[in-house]
Amino acid sequence: MRQCVGCREMKNKKEMIRVIRTSEQEFVLDATGKKNGRGAYICPNRECLSQAIKSKGLERSFKQAIPKEVYESLEKEMEHLESQ
Repeated sequence: MRQCVGCREMKNKKEMIRVIRTSEQEFVLDATGKKNGRGAYICPNRECLSQAIKSKGLERSFKQAIPKEVYESLEKEMEHLESQ
């Protein structure tokens, strides 16, 4: 069980999107859930993403500023998941 950085609900980690920070300090979406790095989880819906942006949930998890591109790639991933 993992906590969403947006809605703060506990859910099974397979139901969520994992964002990791690699040792090279870059942020990557981890679909497999097995890549090395510090991870944070978010529900795959727009409400949780907007809550995470508003509350700076990812910034708190990683203790640093998050590049805008990370939020854009999360939004694209959620659009992809919704279209399936």
